[in-house]
Amino acid sequence: MIEQFFHLSENKTNVKTEVMAGLTTFMTMAYILAVNPSILGSTGMDPTAILLATALASFVGTACMALMANLPFALSAGMGLNAYMAYTVVAGYGYTWQVALLAVFIEGLIFIVLSLTNVREAIFNAIPLTLKKGVSVGIGLFIAFIGLQNAGLAVDSSTLVTITSFTDNFHTSGICALLALIGLFITAVFYIYQVKGAILFGILATWIIGMICEVLGFYVPDAEAGFYTLFPALGFTDFSKLSLTFGQCFNVDFSAVGMINFIVVIFSFLFVDIFDTLGTLIGVATKADMLDENGRLPRIKPALLSDAIATSAGAVLGTSTTTTFVESASGVALGGRTGLTAMVTAMLFLLSTLFAPIFTAIPSFATAPALIMVGFLMVSTVTDIDFSDGNLTEAVPAYLAIIAMPLFYSISEGISMGIISYVVLNVAAGKSKKIAPLMYILAVLFVLKYIFL
Repeated sequence: MIEQFFHLSENKTNVKTEVMAGLTTFMTMAYILAVNPSILGSTGMDPTAILLATALASFVGTACMALMANLPFALSAGMGLNAYMAYTVVAGYGYTWQVALLAVFIEGLIFIVLSLTNVREAIFNAIPLTLKKGVSVGIGLFIAFIGLQNAGLAVDSSTLVTITSFTDNFHTSGICALLALIGLFITAVFYIYQVKGAILFGILATWIIGMICEVLGFYVPDAEAGFYTLFPALGFTDFSKLSLTFGQCFNVDFSAVGMINFIVVIFSFLFVDIFDTLGTLIGVATKADMLDENGRLPRIKPALLSDAIATSAGAVLGTSTTTTFVESASGVALGGRTGLTAMVTAMLFLLSTLFAPIFTAIPSFATAPALIMVGFLMVSTVTDIDFSDGNLTEAVPAYLAIIAMPLFYSISEGISMGIISYVVLNVAAGKSKKIAPLMYILAVLFVLKYIFL
């Protein structure tokens, strides 16, 4: 039955590979169950309610991706979008978190319409193949940068970013950064020896070494500084807390909402989410060799629809925009090719609502090596880009997309830079005939975004 539904043989995979890929994807994404409540909790929302909403929205979106699109992509509350909601919409604009959730809900409804009318699919297909490859490489660097930050290896400095000091605060941040490096080497060795499940085993090995360090006194928990015990606590989640956020997006006093600003907020969410999602799908699908000869992703329409449904469902439950996660690449790198990978991840998110304290105990320094290695795997796509003099109108936009993503900390900004430069350079070189009409529209919209948003 599983074979018939997910077409495993047709996709050259098997149940064991898909299950391992699903487990790996979940473990590289599980940090969102701890991070999202921390970020959205600053708005006054209940952290436990946010955790439940995040896990349930992840389950709904990822299950839709599995059943509707049969693709190995997982969804959860998007990093960046949650920060935008908490620190810009609520803290900056002064809106309540209920209003912010309403904006997310409406954005999701617009997404559903765009997905049903093929607009998002048309955007995906209009982007040239070379630029798609550049997006894949850029996402790889972006993922690696996130991993370096999660590990505590890359930190703020007068030069914007630098390597951490291992000796300062050695028993907390210092040892965590060191453990992340050790985990990275362990994961790389697993890859060198072609161990199946290298990323998953790398996460588990790093976590176990961390627990040993805690027992020996090298790692000392400091809750006030954000360093908790590495041993999972046994316990259940208080499900009644979900009532504090469920349906609250409809509990809005419109007399206190400026309609023009509210519309701007909706379209800000919309703009970022569209291109974050498209960028993720392009990058992960490229690495998984899922694009056809024309650079198109089969079953992209149900994939985009799944993403849209998850966004609205997440807003009703009580979390920020739910979107396709770049960490899906970790499962794809392990061999995940069908919706079975996504379904395993979805079920683990559902299970996490029962044992949230256990799953949220996975430390970021243990998942960081996985992200860095996935970044390496995705960056390898750069060899498919022709950087010769005769192909500069294709290569330069790809290059700009690559460097923009990690440096601007945004997938959508990388796509923006790539699309604008692609149109400008090809028009300047007299090659306008090869530009899809939709690319002109996208370029103009991105320019207008920088002017007005």
